[in-house]
Amino acid sequence: MAQTLFIEIKKQDPEAVIDVLAPAWSAPLLARMPEVRRGLDMPLGHGKLELGMRRTLGKSLISEGYDQAIVLPNSLKSALVPFWADIPKRTGWKGEMRYGLLNDIRSLNKEHYPLMIERFIALAHPKNSALPSPLPSPALIADTENRDAARNKFNLTASKPILALCPGAEFGPAKRWPERHYAAVAEKKLAEGWQVWLFGSEKDRPGNDDIAGQLSTEHADSVHNLAGKTSLAEAIDLLSCADAVVSNDSGLMHIAAALGRNLVVVYGSTSPGFTPPLNDNHRILRLGLDCSPCFKRECPLGHLNCLNQLEPQLALDALEELTGSNVSLQLSQKDVEE
Repeated sequence: MAQTLFIEIKKQDPEAVIDVLAPAWSAPLLARMPEVRRGLDMPLGHGKLELGMRRTLGKSLISEGYDQAIVLPNSLKSALVPFWADIPKRTGWKGEMRYGLLNDIRSLNKEHYPLMIERFIALAHPKNSALPSPLPSPALIADTENRDAARNKFNLTASKPILALCPGAEFGPAKRWPERHYAAVAEKKLAEGWQVWLFGSEKDRPGNDDIAGQLSTEHADSVHNLAGKTSLAEAIDLLSCADAVVSNDSGLMHIAAALGRNLVVVYGSTSPGFTPPLNDNHRILRLGLDCSPCFKRECPLGHLNCLNQLEPQLALDALEELTGSNVSLQLSQKDVEE
């Protein structure tokens, strides 16, 4: 979502050079953002203060001659590196009382900026400026060479329409649609002649195995469980192949949206009011029960009705709205040969 800020900066100044200090795991995302010159590895994990290391990192950046730092996290420690890097203009929301560390400090009115991307984009403009309309949306550019290599590596083809399922959610069980519902959607699309690619981390592998295990064996050749097998770079580029994606509210959901995929998103304990998918071709599924959104990792009432009662047919209907009953395939010669 921070890419919306980068897009807005480049819109104002096409010659602006943007480097991003971020955890190493995010490097594949930054590499697929054309606005970013390079990612800088932030070696410290979340919650670690390590003043000496932050000071050393900041001093190492002085020679870069940066004109401005925009600090997106709200923590005090996140403002230390730009301060020690002697960057003359240091912009960010007040957060943890960062007076002095930031010298272009803003007071956030959450009602005025309800969306996370609005809070990011506002930092590209002077205080109290009106936001652009429409707001920019993330747009990742897949690496086609890496995509083709990953397809060969995992023996994947585009000979059938691709339904990508992203059943995981790092936040907790209250964001995860039941495996049986994902399996019901997959079974129906397999019967219609689609193939199914299951994405996720190693933590998601058991759930994905459960989904795959519920599918009829006659479609086994069309089901590919990639959880824990792909790197983030491979997952991004393979997701770019999908004709449609069904996902929980998760990081992979935002990646699918930024790749412009037809996208169905299931919401349980969370709400699309803060971090919705940001592409136009999506559908949001939520029941809007009195107890939701609760923003809890686990259902405080023990029933998880917000997800259990959200039937697979709703997702199937949404997929048909987005893709039609058939997906026309434009196959390359390579796809035909595969």
